[in-house]
Amino acid sequence: MEAMQLEIAATAARMVVEEGLEYGPAKRRAIKQLGLNSRSALPDNDAVEEAVRDYIALFCGDTQPAELAALRRLAVTWMERLAEFRPYLGGAVWHGTATRLSDIYLQLFCDDPKSAEIAMIEHRVDYVPRTVTGFHGEPVEALSLSSMCPDLGEPVGVHLLIYDHDDVRGALRPDARGRPPRGDLAAVRALVAGGGND
Repeated sequence: MEAMQLEIAATAARMVVEEGLEYGPAKRRAIKQLGLNSRSALPDNDAVEEAVRDYIALFCGDTQPAELAALRRLAVTWMERLAEFRPYLGGAVWHGTATRLSDIYLQLFCDDPKSAEIAMIEHRVDYVPRTVTGFHGEPVEALSLSSMCPDLGEPVGVHLLIYDHDDVRGALRPDARGRPPRGDLAAVRALVAGGGND
């Protein structure tokens, strides 16, 4: 990879860790901050993730493991509440690069796309409906809410991405590195029990 892409990845990684930005916005802001042309070649998400891991190891090694564990425990709580919708955890909390500023992303695979929203209403959970980019780049309906994280003592963003039940097959294909891109409740419980950063 070119030196410029490495610099963009490193700058974006700092914003991801320190400000809780997602990879796409972090890369765009990194280009601006570095004074580069907006058409500059961007590093891929794998390069940014590697830079995030490096940044965490250098600057957050003493705090990040506990923060990640707290977010994973909160994710398990929500996955248990939403078990009927076949929840999977993705993003930084799943991949082990989350800090206290990271949000939790749960993908729900529903027989009826409105059923999760109805459940939120019935349980009087305040949420904001949104449209986000899905794992194939398509627009996906999402329910975003704030949930108090007991271990961190502060609210955390939880985003419920609503997929059709049949989408689950494509959701489980390994990524370019051969890793599962998301995990079900059993897999997340195993991470919590293991206490690792993977």
